[in-house]
Formats: sequence, structure tokens, C-alpha cells
Amino acid sequence: MTIIVTGGAGFIGSNFVFHMLEQYPDYRIVCVDKLTYAGNLSTLKTVMDNPNFRFVRADICDRAAIFQLFEEEKPDAVVNFAAESHVDRSIENPEVFLTTNILGTQVLMDACRKYGIGRYHQVSTDEVYGDLPLDRPDLFFTEDTPIHTSSPYSSSKAGADLLVLAYHRTYGLPVTISRCSNNYGPYHFPEKLIPLMIINALADKPLPVYGEGLNVRDWLYVEDHCRAIDLILHKGTVGEVYNVGGHNEMRNIDIVKLICEKLGKPESLITHVADRKGHDMRYAIDPTKIHRELGWLPETKFADGIEKTVRWYLTHRDWWEEIISGDYQKYYEKMYGDREQLPIG
Repeated sequence: MTIIVTGGAGFIGSNFVFHMLEQYPDYRIVCVDKLTYAGNLSTLKTVMDNPNFRFVRADICDRAAIFQLFEEEKPDAVVNFAAESHVDRSIENPEVFLTTNILGTQVLMDACRKYGIGRYHQVSTDEVYGDLPLDRPDLFFTEDTPIHTSSPYSSSKAGADLLVLAYHRTYGLPVTISRCSNNYGPYHFPEKLIPLMIINALADKPLPVYGEGLNVRDWLYVEDHCRAIDLILHKGTVGEVYNVGGHNEMRNIDIVKLICEKLGKPESLITHVADRKGHDMRYAIDPTKIHRELGWLPETKFADGIEKTVRWYLTHRDWWEEIISGDYQKYYEKMYGDREQLPIG
């Protein structure tokens, strides 16, 4: 089987590439990535010499390049991780999110239609459902929860999901969609909460927390997510959406305090800054469907996963030190350095 993995130099995509090459040594994995700020070719250096792996630098919005790749590879399946994914960046520049996340998805599916495909899988997010109230811990997102987006990012992902389902209904394209909760683990880009706090804490820099840090997220270790997509790809029902959650709900402030404890750093490093616009309060996924139909359950408890994640960042300084320079530093200052600090805690 030949599988095209788009966005494979990013966080979840690269972990999926590693998972598939290890689990299926006879598969050919073709990684497509534009190598924007969040795509890092050095992440893939351990598999570059694998004869069953190919890397192609391309933009999924580039119809000619994508169609040429399909002509060359004749893939059996496509797993689309390629997306602009940072909410703050989407608020600053919505257009690039709509272009990549919706039009790029269309280009991929048009190529799938032309060249024939066994499965097109769209990797989506729980953020398409909006948020849940903090005072209703009994409520969870199911696959039937109405879409109710809060940011340009989540709107672009919801638009892509609807387009994928429309291609299935209109053209009979064999598609599946997974909507996951917040991932964490190795190769997570430094602007995201957990790696940002680890890296700043190691340097004794302020740990910027939005508002009071009471926002709740359901955390999923990235390897568990990769197993879920693997199962959906091979055994999932065409035309279906599967929610993938970790049953690990944590408040942002508690995660930051836990990281301080793991690294032996004082909580005085925590700095509360003005909250993000339209900041969702709580995400929580009900993964009953994927468990019932495919037998998937998350295997990694948060206490174990955060321990492995902290250890990875301690032992892979060369990977993230190369990233936290130049344009990223300018972006960081814009997002956190210029925000009004709040006297909380």
C-alpha cells in the first residue's frame, strides 16, 4: 500500500509517519509538506534514508504539483494533516487558514477523484464543536454535536469537514474524518502550550498564561492518536466521523504548575496575560463510537504522557533550539510580550 501523508513534517503528521513505517514495513509512505513555520524537515531525518519513505516539498493548494505527485505515486490512500492550526495566528490572518484548510483539502480530493483512491482521511479537530460550559462536566462532544465554531481556525476546519462529507455524498469519494482533542508529545511546535511552558521554564523565562488559566482541554498523547487514525484508515466505515479523545481533562493553569513541578521551577514564573479573543472554555470528547466500532482506547495516562514529553524536550534540545529563533521570536513577542499582564494568582 502507498499512502500519501500531507503535513507529515509537522507535529502529529511526523509522529504518524513514524508509526506507519514501524507498524507496516512493507508500506510506502510519501510525505508532502510545504515546510512553513510549523513544518520541520529535521524532524524526519531518522526516516529519510528509509527506502519505503519519500519526502516531497509541496503546497497542497498547488494543484499542478499535487496532481503530478498522484500521477507518479498512484496512492492507495491519503491522510491529510496539512493545515494552518494555531488559533492565535488565525485571528491575526484568517485568509491563509481558509486557503490552506479548505481549498487545499479540495485540491487533494479532486486528485483523489481523478486518480482513484481507496480512502481519503481528513484529520480534523474537536474545536469545530465550539466549547462546553465549565459547570457541566457531564457534557461531552459526540459525533452528533452540532458544529459551532469560535475562531477563523475552527471555522476553516469545519468548512473542510463539510466539504469532505459533500464529496462523499456527491461524488462517492471514500472518506473518513477524525476529530481529536488536544495532542501532546514529541516534536510539538514550541508555540503550543505544553512545549512553550517546558522551554520557557528551562530558561527561567515567564510562563504566559491566558486569563486565569481556567480553560479546560482534553489531552491526548500523540501516539494514541496515531493508533486511532491507523485503525480508522484500515477498519473505519466510509462516510463516518470518529471522535478521538484522551479522557484527560486538565485546566491550563494546572498543566503549567505541573510542568514547574517536574522541572523544579518556581510557580512565580507564571505570568497571566490578557485572554485570547473568543477563547473557548472547555473541550471534552466522547470517544465511545471509535471504542465500540474499532476497539480503540487511549493507552497513555496524562501523568505518564507528560513525564515522557518533558523528558523528550530535555533530551532533544537541538531540535527545539534551532526553531526558537528569528521569525518565531518576533511572533512570540507579538503574541505575548505586548499583551497586558494581569494581576492574577
